[in-house]
Amino acid sequence: MGTRPKELADLLESVRAQTAPAARTVVVANGCEVPDLPPWVKTVQLAENLGVTGGRNAALEHLKDMDLVLDLDDDGLLVADDVFATITTLYEQDPRLGIVGFRIADETGATQRRHVPRLRAGDPMRGGPVTGFLGGAHVLSTRMLDEVGPWPQAFFFAHEETDMAWRAIDADWKVVYEPHLLLQHPRTSPARHAFFYQVNARNRVYLARRHLPAALVPVYLGVWVSLTLARTRSLSGLRAWFGGFAEGWRTPCGPRKPMRWRTVLELTRLGRPPVI
Repeated sequence: MGTRPKELADLLESVRAQTAPAARTVVVANGCEVPDLPPWVKTVQLAENLGVTGGRNAALEHLKDMDLVLDLDDDGLLVADDVFATITTLYEQDPRLGIVGFRIADETGATQRRHVPRLRAGDPMRGGPVTGFLGGAHVLSTRMLDEVGPWPQAFFFAHEETDMAWRAIDADWKVVYEPHLLLQHPRTSPARHAFFYQVNARNRVYLARRHLPAALVPVYLGVWVSLTLARTRSLSGLRAWFGGFAEGWRTPCGPRKPMRWRTVLELTRLGRPPVI
């Protein structure tokens, strides 16, 4: 978005410092002016802000010939210099590894509970197979993307990682949380975005419409309505949430392809059934 020039410069410096160099580095200017970047960085200029999903899909158009794609938030920082080498090793060891999620921690080394991709989030250093991953730092296999497709463009932002993870697991790819891969990132709240409540609700409906067996749609959405009513203390936030919920039913969200019941069982085995 062009609002973090110093943070972006620091991130690119940490990318350049890796012991195993990146084959190609792409920065997407998402509806903003192209920043002044080093010559080894390819810049993709978008005329308008297409959101997280649109920006990532634009980058993928320039990375189709790569084996792996690493997405990084522009205000993150790679602390270690062996991140790319570790990623390469992980994928060499498992040909069905589709997605690897990083651990995200702030400047003090603390990881927020919401940044641990499992319901039991007490130990952020416990890695392994999971049902989701963090958008701020993750790796995607392009072989997997060829099979399951790109980011869901209509989402803009919020829950797009869940959409990708569900599709990957339904196609028998593995999603792994690797806490030793660290992105340092400032502590934030998702509600800092003005329309967080709206897109949060809308994209919950999109997820259900796109991927859940019909019998689970009312269960999943009923659980999230109940949780929202219990957790949200802001009346304006609730109004925005239910406005987004209605929008999720009346606007297009992409093709529907319900996951197999076998996938429902696998998500449940991994600790997060697709009803919560």
